[in-house]
Amino acid sequence: MVTRRLAIFALSLTIGFGATTARAETLGSALASAYETSGLLAQNRALLRAADEDVARSVQAYENVRRETAFLDLRRSALRVIEEEARAAKDRFDVGEITRTDVALSEARLAAAKSQLAAAEGALARASEEYAAVVGHRPGRLDPAPAAPLPASEAAARQIAMQSHPSLAEAQHKVSAAELNLQRAELSLRPTVNGSAQVGVDGDGNTAGQFSVTIGGPLYSGGAIEASIRQVAAYRDASRAGLHLASGSVSQGIGNAFANLSVARAGRLAFEQQIAASSVAYDGIREEAELGARTSLEVLNAEQSLLDARASLLSAQSDEVIASYVVLSAMGLLTAEHLKLAVQLYDPAAYYDLVKDAPSTTSPQGEALDRVLQAIGGN
Repeated sequence: MVTRRLAIFALSLTIGFGATTARAETLGSALASAYETSGLLAQNRALLRAADEDVARSVQAYENVRRETAFLDLRRSALRVIEEEARAAKDRFDVGEITRTDVALSEARLAAAKSQLAAAEGALARASEEYAAVVGHRPGRLDPAPAAPLPASEAAARQIAMQSHPSLAEAQHKVSAAELNLQRAELSLRPTVNGSAQVGVDGDGNTAGQFSVTIGGPLYSGGAIEASIRQVAAYRDASRAGLHLASGSVSQGIGNAFANLSVARAGRLAFEQQIAASSVAYDGIREEAELGARTSLEVLNAEQSLLDARASLLSAQSDEVIASYVVLSAMGLLTAEHLKLAVQLYDPAAYYDLVKDAPSTTSPQGEALDRVLQAIGGN
């Protein structure tokens, strides 16, 4: 009987975790769908950082659905095993092997398993709704998501981020603009010189010319110009400080992301070891219970410990995948271009070049702009 129950338990877990991946959706296709159909992306297309954040929400939604689906499979498998145990407990009670208390414990655990199954179904429904809102369609069967491709070390990731992170590029452009504003303000103190020349021929063929030079500049401003220059210089210094803060923020974000990734990896390894140990303990306790050396409560507790360990491993595996993409986001590389998604990429520079030379939709530039917008909007 012990062998039969263990076989049922193993079969249930196999059914729960060995589902086929035929026609399964991949993380890449989910990200591509989010990039093309997300309402937030459509509304904030010009704000590339907001766009990247929405793509990140689709790492999270994808893994949440996979996690909750695996939890639901686990709860279903556990319910089948506990139902079998409850029937076996009743049979053993009928022949006088165990007491009514043992039966009551099995029935209580069965009721708890049904409650956990209902909770898992609700959690999956919520995760599916979040997925549909972010990705643009309801989830089907999802392939296991690979971890994000990351540099070999935290130092390498930090170096890449310092060279290409959009926040740093934005701060650097602000510094450049502030420097130009200061130069323009300083020019207001300098004199201006304007010259003009005219040459003409009268009716008799005589040539006459005129040349003039005008010199101007501020004579007295009551210190207003100097105050304006100092103000612009202060803004320049503030933008430089902003660049320094942005650099520190990016570096800190990468450090935090790598720390979270290390924690997730350690958690996964620990739960794998816990499952191995819990499996051995569960098998031994069940065999001892058949010989009368263990109580039904001890068997149920061992079984619950094993199920909890399996659930924790599922969560840790998802956390590790998500943490890897958080690292990629901290590097400023969680973009459709870097991930090589099969989508129509939005190029703000190309869009600007079309707009600046397209006064109307009847011009060639305007028609080209319309084609860009249609490609982006999908209509």
